[in-house]
Amino acid sequence: MESGEHMPDKTKFVNELARVAAPGGTIIIVTWCHRDLSPSEESLRPEEKELLNKICNAFYLPAWCSTADYVKLLESLSLQDIKAADWSEYVAPFWPAVIKSALTWKGITSLLRSGWKTIKGALAMPLMIEGYKKGLIKFAIITSRKPES
Repeated sequence: MESGEHMPDKTKFVNELARVAAPGGTIIIVTWCHRDLSPSEESLRPEEKELLNKICNAFYLPAWCSTADYVKLLESLSLQDIKAADWSEYVAPFWPAVIKSALTWKGITSLLRSGWKTIKGALAMPLMIEGYKKGLIKFAIITSRKPES
């Protein structure tokens, strides 16, 4: 499931994944997350929150959570074999490639014809690059297995 960043209620989202998974089935969540907090932190820094808010506003997204938050949600449902991996380094090149492809005559004219919502999203792409470079944005894969019974 690659859409966790679009879900306004992460708990409800994970509960539903667990509910519909077959006994013994694997749940795979692939999603944008913000960085995990250190033990001494209660929240992201103000400048990190500001950057994420700009991205969420541009892409019409609700608040994000961390990979650790997803792991805790899966643990609370007694799911098994919970594993998480950071795929950020593999996904980060996507954003510059998209920007490069848009900077063609065809890309620019298509963007202008597509309307304000798409333009707004395109303007946020440098913010995604910034977030990856700062280690704020993570692209995570989290897997777990539903018990047999």
